[in-house]
Amino acid sequence: MKRIIFDHCGPPTEVLRLQDDVPAPQPGRGEVLVRMLASPINPSDLMYIAGKYGLKPAFPATPGFEGAGIVEATGGGLLGWLRKGKRVAVISDRNGTWAEYTVTKARQVIPVPDDISDEQAATFFVNPATVVVMIHDVLKITRGAWLLQSAAGGELGKMVIRLGFKSAFRTINVVRRREQVDELKKLGADHVIVESDGPIPEQVRKLVPEGVRYAIDPVGGEVGAQVIASLAQGGRCLLYGSLTDDPVWVHPRLAIGNDLRIEGFWLGAWARKQSALTMLKLFRRVRSLMREGVLQTQFSATYPLEDVKKAVEHAAAPGKGGKVLLKIGVK
Repeated sequence: MKRIIFDHCGPPTEVLRLQDDVPAPQPGRGEVLVRMLASPINPSDLMYIAGKYGLKPAFPATPGFEGAGIVEATGGGLLGWLRKGKRVAVISDRNGTWAEYTVTKARQVIPVPDDISDEQAATFFVNPATVVVMIHDVLKITRGAWLLQSAAGGELGKMVIRLGFKSAFRTINVVRRREQVDELKKLGADHVIVESDGPIPEQVRKLVPEGVRYAIDPVGGEVGAQVIASLAQGGRCLLYGSLTDDPVWVHPRLAIGNDLRIEGFWLGAWARKQSALTMLKLFRRVRSLMREGVLQTQFSATYPLEDVKKAVEHAAAPGKGGKVLLKIGVK
């Protein structure tokens, strides 16, 4: 088979390479072999390759935390047998998905119906499940409440806006580029503010004088600090990324005096604490919201494995207009 590997961490365009004619992995007990069809390039993938992610690679490593494929073999176990021959969404934290074949645990593949495309199935886990869990299960945002989010122009941010419109909570959305404002308002954003128009807390309090009850931030650094400073008394912020690779500085008096809760969120860590029934219910919710268009992903480009360096360069570019996808095989 063909796969993408890297032997040490560094800039993705420099360290990634294609390896072909290697044996396909073999599934062990409770595992399945998946013939991959497609896999997205997420920010977490780029951080993993650069050595800036919570999981550290064991070299040589293959990137890719999610994708879509067809289960071709099982290493044993009832669940694997039930999945054999099915098209599935894949989540993998050990063997990457940027390969023609990957092995993962049978419980980490979810059958997807025919009305969900390979492209949407490939992006089933990282963004959609993160949105649903953060909004409905962790923050438990109620109708009419205000949510502030940074990096709102990304695919996950757009999902949050559409979910807010459906669930009747209100959103204030921070973007870097002014041309994103109209696009997000058309999706249902209540307000869109541009970073360069002034400090985020000042802009927020012109809209909501008391501040917002809820916030989510994947950026970190100064933007993350300003998002936290926009919270109301008793407000809560989830930090779910570190795109700037800079720490968030919060004055203790701000957190203490305003009774703030500032927490980290990582879908993988959350999922490991949940029961199988809870995860099954989550997957059903994600499938339903995908069908409704709430958790749909837009794509800006598709590349074959052979063009992975062009693909990761495109994925890291600002204003790319959607997710970059690796098209790996055919049905």
